[in-house]
Amino acid sequence: MKWRRNLWMHSPSRRLQALSCRLVFAERRKKFLEAMGDGAVAVIQGARRIPRSNDTDYPFRQNSDFWYLTGFNHPHAVAVFRTDGGPAFSLFVEPRDPEMETWNGFRPGTEGAMADYGADEAHPSHCLPDKLAELVGGARRIFHVLGVDPALDEKLFQILHEMRLRSRRGVNPPDDMVDPRSALHEMRLHKNAGEIEIMRRASAISREAHQAAAHLAHGGRNEYELEAVLDYTFRRRGSSGPAYSSIVGGGANATILHYVENDQPLVDGQLLLIDAGCELEGYASDVTRTFPIGGTFGGPHRDVYEVVLEAQLIGLEASKPGACLDEIHKATVRSLTAGMIELGLLAGGVDARIEDESFRRYYMHGTSHWLGLDVHDVGNYTVDGRSRPLVPGMSFTVEPGIYIPPDDEQAPEALRGIGVRIEDDVVVTADGHENLTAAIPKSPDEIEAWVRDGTPS
Repeated sequence: MKWRRNLWMHSPSRRLQALSCRLVFAERRKKFLEAMGDGAVAVIQGARRIPRSNDTDYPFRQNSDFWYLTGFNHPHAVAVFRTDGGPAFSLFVEPRDPEMETWNGFRPGTEGAMADYGADEAHPSHCLPDKLAELVGGARRIFHVLGVDPALDEKLFQILHEMRLRSRRGVNPPDDMVDPRSALHEMRLHKNAGEIEIMRRASAISREAHQAAAHLAHGGRNEYELEAVLDYTFRRRGSSGPAYSSIVGGGANATILHYVENDQPLVDGQLLLIDAGCELEGYASDVTRTFPIGGTFGGPHRDVYEVVLEAQLIGLEASKPGACLDEIHKATVRSLTAGMIELGLLAGGVDARIEDESFRRYYMHGTSHWLGLDVHDVGNYTVDGRSRPLVPGMSFTVEPGIYIPPDDEQAPEALRGIGVRIEDDVVVTADGHENLTAAIPKSPDEIEAWVRDGTPS
């Protein structure tokens, strides 16, 4: 079955693409090895297949850290990185097996791990427990994430214990066991030009998907029909599918932050909140738009929408080098709180309502989160106890909202059951930011036009 790998690589453009990708991952490994310091060994685990029911599995999705360093998109693999004089990059992978590959698809095996993924050496995955003592025996420091695989943790602890018992014979156990995510996640936080280009492409796919869904935002449709067209567009345009469970919430369902049932009919005259983005080459887009079902914002709906839109534009304006996510959040909170007072949701002065946090009744989440290989991406939000300054290459969302429960007797009756969120993806540039999802309309008139373009004849 060797022909399967070679067939894919037959095209010159694919060979060039594979070489380019291999160089990207090799550069990341080089930086990680430098961050490890001398005399260290890192054991980084890939994802496993996860049972869905009985003898079926969920679709496989590689661990983001493992993918970031290896580009190896197959299950049950482990990477070992060494700066102690041993091979710098080893892969333990499922071996070639014609029968299993007939049932479950191609495996690169140990040969492919070296030829296609740049491993210095490769072994069948079942050999890792027996080789582990040899791999870590000369290390002064071990990088490993505890709690992912209890059996591997236990094996490592057993090896360290045995090394300590032999310390009088000159066998020195490692001094430290370090979580590799501190170094890895700091690397992932800073996107390079190639990563940003993938995220641009993911945003373009998400734009098309939101437009297709908006065309169906009419009474008589069901939420799941819109979810289906989102999924279809994501896959048709070459992404692996949704980056997270899509939220398609009509009417009061839009006030539920993580509503994913998507099983209710749409009603003309209500609002529809869609939070959906695709995953492309591992990278997530994350977009929210709020549409008027039927194509016309009612008075109260437009009022709430414009309050959220103003706050979102203020958050975008504050997104620039030297600022921090905490400042962006505070700016949007101030704008939203002033809007809530104007709408009659709150009473009194803006400063007082911010200080007593009564705004959180209708805006209970943060304005931003990091974005990248994970939709809620990795990286510290604070440094030395303070919100970290933004620098070029950092990517995040700006997503204020207002959510008024349908049974909230403190709210004006006309506003009850309204939920609005507007979310864009940005990346910090040298002189400000790039809004990756700017092409997805959000002004009320543009939003209405998108829905009306799909009005049934």
